[in-house]
Order: sequence, then structure tokens, then C-alpha cells
Amino acid sequence: MALPPPDPQFVLRGTSAAVHTLHFSCGGPESDIPLLFSGSENGFIHVWNLKTRRVDTALDGHGRKSVYCVETMGGKDRLLSQGRDQRICLWDLAEGRTSVTDSVFTEHVGFCRCSLLKVAQGRWLMAMAARGLEEVQILELPSKTSVCTLKPEAGAKLGMPMCLKLWQLNCGSQPVLLAGYEDGSVVLWNVSMGRALSQLICHQEPVMSLDFDSEKAKGISGSSEKVLSIWSLNEQQNLQVYKTHELVNAGISDVTIRPDRKILATAGWDHRIRIFGWKKLKPLAVLDYHTATVHCVSFSDHSNPQQRLLAAGSKDQRISVWSIYAQT
Repeated sequence: MALPPPDPQFVLRGTSAAVHTLHFSCGGPESDIPLLFSGSENGFIHVWNLKTRRVDTALDGHGRKSVYCVETMGGKDRLLSQGRDQRICLWDLAEGRTSVTDSVFTEHVGFCRCSLLKVAQGRWLMAMAARGLEEVQILELPSKTSVCTLKPEAGAKLGMPMCLKLWQLNCGSQPVLLAGYEDGSVVLWNVSMGRALSQLICHQEPVMSLDFDSEKAKGISGSSEKVLSIWSLNEQQNLQVYKTHELVNAGISDVTIRPDRKILATAGWDHRIRIFGWKKLKPLAVLDYHTATVHCVSFSDHSNPQQRLLAAGSKDQRISVWSIYAQT
């Protein structure tokens, strides 16, 4: 018989609002305190100390507008956050500071999270939905230099970009962007040339979230439908549907592959977190704790596999933290 799914290892409360985004920073030296960053609907970013399981710092930089993306940039002290105030903020958190050092005005009204890619020491590329409804802009940080604007061909009717993933095969290779759009398609863009390499219709509804495994050249996307779509990228840079997986209930807010590429997690509108094996998309567990939509899921970046955690943030204002399949 299958074992019943576990309870959360612990639950973080105190955001006083729905939790829309989560990001771990646990991979530093042994002396470092493992942290979890959360972004909430009330505009606050909470920095959780995972040893005390309490908030170390609450950051307020988005005018009480929902925060839906937080990412660290090369360590715990530099943070990027994105909110519904149409701003992306860069924070300096070193030595107890809580200051916004720079910001980018996106002029985009949707919920599309930006995507970061480290291209050199201290240099990053950032993809973000732009002012033009169907456009994605690529900036270099920290200089904020515009690299290119990716525009679909005339008449393509992709709708707004909904989710973005910048990646490169290895350090020297050309950066590429995967973008999921309102019409249900995923498009692969060559960033240096500013042109689309391949387009694939994966869903009948807008693509809510996607993740990509560059080692296996295979990705996964979810939408408001009952289907997870798995697609692959061949050597000619063409996207192809690999397989689809029918879900019990419709609606996926977020999907993320664990850094070791063994398992993945989905955040469901049905209040549940689902765990799958990444190799064959075998359903492994249904984590049933939350009482409202789960908005986001994130795996920790612990260097020791046995310390690895999964966190989920929900509309019910709670963050559940799980230790699951940490032995594999």
C-alpha cells in the first residue's frame, strides 16, 4: 500500500495576506542562516529565518500593491522584487539594510513574473513583459541597458506574455527565452537575434506557468485547464509536444522542477500541491493542507539533499514547508 502523504514539516503564518511568490536562499556557507523570501498581496516581502521559523525582516517597497516575484541575485544580500505597482525593485539587504537601490518601471499591467539569468559575475539578463501588450523586453542588470524587445510577427495574435524563463545551455552559449502566452502557446526566442525560433500550442487556455530542464531539453507548462503539457526541444530548436497529463481538477498556478531534476511540484487552484516524478511524470503524492488556492511552489537550494525543502504559498495566508523525497 502507498504511504499516506506527510503533514507539513512546519507552517509559517503572519503575512496577513495571500502569498503569491516564494524564493529560498539556503545554499550559502554552513554558517549562513537558511532564508525563505515571500511576497504577499498586501505589498510586503517577508524574510523568514528557517532556523527560528519567524520573520527576520519585512520589506515594504511596492506601495501596498501585490508582490508576485522575488529572486536573490548572487547571494542573500541582493534581492529583486516585482509588484502590481508596475515596478521591479532591487534591494540591498547587507548588514541589516532594507533599502531599494534601484527600480525599473515595467508599464505592464498583468501578472507575468520577470525571469533572471546570470550571464557573468555581477551581470544579469532580465526578461519582463513590456508596455506593448504582446512584447517582452530584455534588460541587462545592474546597468538597465535594453538588450532587445521581442515582438511576435504581425498577425500572430499570441496575446499577453503570461510566464517567462530565460536560460542558456552553458556559460558561453547564447541566452534563450521560453515565453508562455495568453493564447496557450509557448514560444522559444533567440535573445541575441531578437527572433522567434519555434512556437507550439500547448494549451487551449493561457499558459499560467512553465519550467524547463535544459539538460534533458524538456519543459512543462500548466494552465487553467485540467492538463499538464510536457514538451521537448529538438536539436533544430523546434518545440514538440512530448506528452500530456490529465489532472483531476482544473487550474495550475505554478509549476517548478526541483534543481536535481528528479521531481516537480504543481500549485493547484483546488488547494492541493501535487508531486510528480520528472522522468515519466508519475504522480507521487498529493499534499492536502491548504484551504484555498495554492499560488506558488518553490524548492530549496540546500547543497545537502537531505535538507531540501518544498514551500507552498496560498491565498489562505499560510506558507506550508515540506520535507519530501529528500533521500532520492
